[in-house]
Amino acid sequence: METLIATPVTFTVNAIKEIKRLMGEDGFDKSTHLRVGAKGGGCTGLSYILGFDKKEAVDEEYEFEGLPFIMNKSHGIYLMGMQIDWQDGLNARGFSFKNPNASKTCGCGTSFAV
Repeated sequence: METLIATPVTFTVNAIKEIKRLMGEDGFDKSTHLRVGAKGGGCTGLSYILGFDKKEAVDEEYEFEGLPFIMNKSHGIYLMGMQIDWQDGLNARGFSFKNPNASKTCGCGTSFAV
């Protein structure tokens, strides 16, 4: 019997498409993993991490709709239920984070408080 673990974060179709596009670029380091997380700093206390990195011993591996990613297991408390989106419009371009745990966010959308 296989145990399924729900992923702490989800990605929209646009975010998955953009991340896979980045992973397909010439010179992409295939030894890295997509990392999702949080770190101290930013306007409101914590900043989001979204990038490619080496796997560490404290990381857990997840997969959402065919997109594998890693996350430090201690970050789940801050990010559980978060949705990552990619916007490619005239007014906004980049990844955005919809975090139900954030009590406060800043105008740039990359930092939050819990």
